[in-house]
Amino acid sequence: MNRTLHIVAFNIPWPADYGGVIDIYCKLKALHDCGINIILHCFEYGRPRAAELERVCGEVHYYRRRTGIRSNITRLPYNVYSRKDPALINNLLKNDYPILFEGLHSCYCLKDVRLKNRFKIFRECNIEHDYYREIALAESNLIRKWFHRIESKRFERYQKNAACADLIIAVSRTDADYLRRTFPDRRVAFVPCFHGNSRITALPGQSDFLLYHGKLSVKENEKAALYLIENVFGKLSCRCIVAGMHPSGVLEKAAARYPNITLEASPSPARISELIRNAQVNVLVTFQGTGLKLKLLNSLFAGRHVAVNSLMLTGSGLEPVCHVADTPEQMIHLCRELMNRPFSPDELHAREACLLPVFSDAYQAGKLVEMIFRQRSPESFTR
Repeated sequence: MNRTLHIVAFNIPWPADYGGVIDIYCKLKALHDCGINIILHCFEYGRPRAAELERVCGEVHYYRRRTGIRSNITRLPYNVYSRKDPALINNLLKNDYPILFEGLHSCYCLKDVRLKNRFKIFRECNIEHDYYREIALAESNLIRKWFHRIESKRFERYQKNAACADLIIAVSRTDADYLRRTFPDRRVAFVPCFHGNSRITALPGQSDFLLYHGKLSVKENEKAALYLIENVFGKLSCRCIVAGMHPSGVLEKAAARYPNITLEASPSPARISELIRNAQVNVLVTFQGTGLKLKLLNSLFAGRHVAVNSLMLTGSGLEPVCHVADTPEQMIHLCRELMNRPFSPDELHAREACLLPVFSDAYQAGKLVEMIFRQRSPESFTR
């Protein structure tokens, strides 16, 4: 059997330095390790072409993303219409291999009648209309707020196109349940995000700082960081680090008010890994219960104690290996307790039992290969 797969990515997935592209790159690598020949299609948007992708893909094709006002004058989501390129459909039509579309952003071709007999997979990364509605609520700039509100409405209408996929792959169990209700005649499977960790590397013992990390230019992450700075970290005496890409001036000023808080702007992936591994507590909160929670998996594979709010765990099944606090007072108390509690070998073994093999990239890649190339019945999917 020819095991070649087209993958359509919304951006160039290298360097793998933020959630969405980390999931794609690690998936490419894991599928390549399973013997899958990948034809990658990716849109150029603020990132250079990457020779690294040729190491894990048989072919790599690049397409220009058409940004600007003209791409916004449409009933389709701007993030979909701006990725319209006739060269993509022409390349997909050169053979009859299965096609995996990464997120609704990449799905302009999904309903094209010329692909009606192809096996098509839609990888859900977020319930996009919920995601953009939350961004709109968090946004203070009126123009951007209205853009995100409009984009939310567009995605709510556009979501119905996911019914053109033969298989829908959700990133959380909660999202999978929602998609089964929304598309009752489609096959839906839960496959958590790919993260690049092959084993538990968390260190037993103790250190002297707390960490929050995330792509800080994303409004949801900025909101979480500000919440922690003002309500938790600023009320603690221990050292606290907030790290991530492109923090705003608002975030810089908030952190500067507290002598125990350090803001690390745009650290390298290696530095982020070092911080996760050496922190005594990785503190993670979110105000949105859908989509990728890659930072949670990275913290559990590589970090010591992990303190979260309940929404961070939605649909993950990872409650047994996390500490939960939902109010500032609870989180302050929990952080103080965990800073004084060494991470033990017993806790390390509990992590291994919970995370392996189910949350490993190799396991999930094997599942994907079976679903795509053997096209198994819905009853065989992990729910």
